[in-house]
Amino acid sequence: MRGIQQSTHAISPAMLTAKQLAGLLPGVENLARQAGDAILRLYKSGTPTLVKADGSPVTAADHASDAILVPGLTVLTPDIPVVSEEGVEAGRTPDISGGCFWLVDPLDGTKEFIAGTDEFTILIGLIDRGLPVLGVMYGPVQDELYAAALPDLAWRVTKAGRERLHARPRPADGLTVTSSFRRTSEKLERYLASLPVRDRLRRRSAFKFADVARGAADLYPGFGLSYEWDTAAGHALVLAAGGGVTQVDGAPLLYGKPGFKNPDIVVMGAG
Repeated sequence: MRGIQQSTHAISPAMLTAKQLAGLLPGVENLARQAGDAILRLYKSGTPTLVKADGSPVTAADHASDAILVPGLTVLTPDIPVVSEEGVEAGRTPDISGGCFWLVDPLDGTKEFIAGTDEFTILIGLIDRGLPVLGVMYGPVQDELYAAALPDLAWRVTKAGRERLHARPRPADGLTVTSSFRRTSEKLERYLASLPVRDRLRRRSAFKFADVARGAADLYPGFGLSYEWDTAAGHALVLAAGGGVTQVDGAPLLYGKPGFKNPDIVVMGAG
């Protein structure tokens, strides 16, 4: 079992340096793996499903992961508040007026977890002055972990070590688009019809961001309802790999919005 001891980092909110961000990554990665261990135990044994106030499902695995990540991040960075999906659902929203805060989705893809598809992730992002500056994404079933710290540290972490990630420039022969495509919409199809699409990749989880960051895809149109904890970790990964994330009209995607709701977004490769 992985150890739970974390080093405390004294960091002034909204004044994060590249060195400080890189120094936080090992601790955040360790927390993600601890949460993944807890989720996997419940995934294998089975867990009852409840329904939130908004009608979406929640399981004991969501809460078990949250119970590891929120206290762990609080120990790691005592001066930086933690906003988690489960905490907000329970009415616990900390003061984020200082401009620096964590965004946590303890189990992104609860429906996939319940369906047994293996396509669910743990998402941890750090926001500084409206932008994501650090992100960790972890898929516990595949033991697939991505980590990023701005300005340019983007990694895929495997048992063999760390592989540096780079988003690729737009290819001349057409775009590869990643999306779930299980809930396609007329708006999405109209958008794609205006572009030179060559291939489509199917991904149900937040690893669609990783597809762009590692150069496997050029575009991810994130249309439909999402919250800031769904996108912060992936946004940081894409930025650190040289890509970009914007609103559909090209405006910046900023964090700390009322209700933490996102507009439709576009995730793109380099250039």
